[in-house]
Amino acid sequence: MALLQQNEEFDADAYKEKVIGIASDMVMHDSGSHFHTTKAQLLYAPSGCMTVTTSGRQFVLPPFRMLWIPPNEVHRVNFRNIVSYRSIYFDADYAVEYMGSYLKVLHVNALLKEIIERVCFWEWLPPDSAQENLLSVFWDEISRAPEEKLELKMPEDRRVKKLVEEWTQRLSVPPMLKTLAKDTGAGEKTITRLFKKETGLSYQDWRQQWRLQRSIELLVEGNSIGEVSYILDFSSDSAFIDFFKKHTGSTPLQYLMKNA
Repeated sequence: MALLQQNEEFDADAYKEKVIGIASDMVMHDSGSHFHTTKAQLLYAPSGCMTVTTSGRQFVLPPFRMLWIPPNEVHRVNFRNIVSYRSIYFDADYAVEYMGSYLKVLHVNALLKEIIERVCFWEWLPPDSAQENLLSVFWDEISRAPEEKLELKMPEDRRVKKLVEEWTQRLSVPPMLKTLAKDTGAGEKTITRLFKKETGLSYQDWRQQWRLQRSIELLVEGNSIGEVSYILDFSSDSAFIDFFKKHTGSTPLQYLMKNA
């Protein structure tokens, strides 16, 4: 196993073992865009929240979600607060039998959480019989894990590229359409067509989905309702609660409690 330091580099492709786990507590991390040629990756954080951008899509990974990343899938991991980072790399030929070759976000139950934690602290050796038995339970559980669909397609047009990078790094919040048009020098109708073409959503709907993802991050990180409402430019705390309930079916507190 590897307990990685904040800026320590790690290349999963350099190792031949069929299962490799790593763990680290990090803050203000940006992995940069990269991919693994010989390994599939399971990415998870038992505490904190990660943002992952891959294939033009953005995913938020609070402690009740994990991301399965197949080989050769370009991805980038960002987070700004302290995150307990856990990652397991599986030999591609071994993993494809169980998970196929496409990216997916899965719900993490209590048993999967414990198994992931244990595997991330294994020695980098061929699994013994007890570890093979645990892997069998892992694959059985992960095959039953509900797939999550909360993802956001990211625009790539050059007119918004700089702003999208700021939004990805959480340096700013997507503004109202009128303000975005002014900032980019493009008309409101042009912005609307651009987002519809590249994301499948109008800018207004896309902005709401972005704010939903960001609100989950902020709540998981321990921010209060008032703080989240202020950061995401809601008119009031009640407006944020109504917005959150409309999109998730739960109030923020209910959402966190049922996913604890």
